[in-house]
Amino acid sequence: MFKNKLNISLSILLVIIITIAGCKSKYEKLRASNDTARKYREAIKFYENKNYNKALPLFDDLVTKYRGTAEAEDLSYYYAYTHYKLKDYTTARYHFKTFADTYASSPKAEECRFMAAYCFYLESPTYSLDQDNTLKAMDALQLFINLHPKSERVPEASKLIANLRAKLEQKSYENAKLFLDIGDYKSAVIAFRNSERDFPDTKYAEEMEFLTVKAQALYAGASLELKQEERYNEAIQLANEFAVNYPSSKYLKEIEQIKKNSEKAIVDVKKLIAEEQALIEAQTAKQKKQEDTKNNSNE
Repeated sequence: MFKNKLNISLSILLVIIITIAGCKSKYEKLRASNDTARKYREAIKFYENKNYNKALPLFDDLVTKYRGTAEAEDLSYYYAYTHYKLKDYTTARYHFKTFADTYASSPKAEECRFMAAYCFYLESPTYSLDQDNTLKAMDALQLFINLHPKSERVPEASKLIANLRAKLEQKSYENAKLFLDIGDYKSAVIAFRNSERDFPDTKYAEEMEFLTVKAQALYAGASLELKQEERYNEAIQLANEFAVNYPSSKYLKEIEQIKKNSEKAIVDVKKLIAEEQALIEAQTAKQKKQEDTKNNSNE
């Protein structure tokens, strides 16, 4: 009984292996075939059935053979989308752009130019990484809008640009905060100001202005004594501007404390400088008196 079941199982397994081998053999024969028309039809079928891994090698074989023919346009279109479906966005982007440039009068040209830009968008990394592709995606999407201002895809392209801009905004904000966290207060002040200049409508505006005040006060405190008064005054001025701009801010108490601390620090540093100056003058006078006494004794 057990032996019969084992034989049946082995037979079924053998049938499956033969079937798979037969299918593979059929596909390989198709790839090696010189029947380009049949290969084209089968490639389209594979694509429509979402079997992109099998469609791609066939399209690879066909693109050069159909170059300059009536079928070349549709083939190029499918070829670009096959790479896109396989998430090879770099290659897909190239072929979408090539299609748009080569077949500029095609009804599909607008779509392909948008898709080329969209592939850049998909390759835009997280905000913490290099944003070169983000900038290129924004340029490509803006170019699409400029070339096709009446396209129904313009709202989507504008939304994608806004998403990318938000990523750059976050990177700018986080970079500025990093300077503050590591104690490079001067660079933090500059970075926060640059970020507000580059993104005037940023959602981080209130927090960044608060952190600018904080960084400026810390910068003043870490400065040489002779520079502290000027830099604390800058912190006080920024604190006053913040209170005017955000009269209901949750940071107002901290801002007021920074302002009071800065005003006290100015008084303290002035006193310290005056004491140091008085000490220097006293030492200078003492030294001069000693020299005068020595000169008189020599006479």
